[in-house]
Amino acid sequence: MRLIVDRDRCEGHGVCEGAAPDLLKLDEHGDLVLLADGELPPDLRQQAADSVLICPVAALKLEG
Repeated sequence: MRLIVDRDRCEGHGVCEGAAPDLLKLDEHGDLVLLADGELPPDLRQQAADSVLICPVAALKLEG
């Protein structure tokens, strides 16, 4: 399972960062940074799923 960011849709609201602090962070420019690239470890999959659900512009999705 991987977390995918649609950078064209992301508006930098940051609510996903609150839902997945071990996976996502907004940088100083308001751009979303993935802290875990590739296959998500099992202990972070719930955070990833929560971030997908909470994103107000549907810029996140899970694959795999």
